[in-house]
Formats: sequence, structure tokens, C-alpha cells
Amino acid sequence: MAINNPYAAYQNNSVNTASPGELTLMLYNGSLKFIHIAKKAIEEKNIELKNTNIQKTQAIVNELMVTLNTDLEVSQNLMSLYDYIIRRLTEANIKSDVSILEEVEGLLTDFRDTWKEAIQLNRQKQHAGQGGQA
Repeated sequence: MAINNPYAAYQNNSVNTASPGELTLMLYNGSLKFIHIAKKAIEEKNIELKNTNIQKTQAIVNELMVTLNTDLEVSQNLMSLYDYIIRRLTEANIKSDVSILEEVEGLLTDFRDTWKEAIQLNRQKQHAGQGGQA
């Protein structure tokens, strides 16, 4: 099936060619986008849009949980935090509570920023390692 929309084609290509680290970054960014939409939906009293976007955020966090390497101690800690986020999102959805979404947004922003920094440090290491080769 041909994609006629150039933006959709670009988006599809960027996902298909992304490294696992970049895909994780995309997941974090997506979760933050959906939280933003859900917060706006609560303010506008659009219950359906709020529910849909909180559920999308939960699906992303579930995906992040599934992809964790549980052999690592840091992953076990992340699993607990992701579980907490899922519970808080459920509570935010039930109560239509923007402050809970802001709490979750803060956590996911921290995760995203840390992940982004790790990707950048990894790239710097790779480039430094290639610089010594002739």
C-alpha cells in the first residue's frame, strides 16, 4: 500500500529505521504527547478524549515494561516506577485529575531526558571509538 502523505511516509520510515534506543525515546515522547492531550481534554470536559489518551499513555508504559531486561537491578526499579505510573494514570482517569497527570508527566519527562542523555553519550563514545581507526 502506497503512502500518499509525505509526513506519514517520513514518520513510518523514521520508526522503521530507528535504533532500539531511539524507539524508546519515541515511546517516551508519545506518552508525553498523550498526557498533554488528556490534560487539555480534562480542562475542556471531553471525557472520551481524556480516556482515550490516558489509555494510550498506559499502553506505552505497558510496552516499556514488557521491553525491560529484568536481569538488571535498574530494570527492576524501573518496573516498580512504571507500575506506579500505570496506577496513577488509572486514578487520574477515574478522578479526571490534572494534578495526577502532571505528576506522571514529570516522571516520564525525567525518564525521557535521562534516556536522551544516555543515547547522546553512547553516540559520543561510538564516534570517539571510530576516530582512532585508520
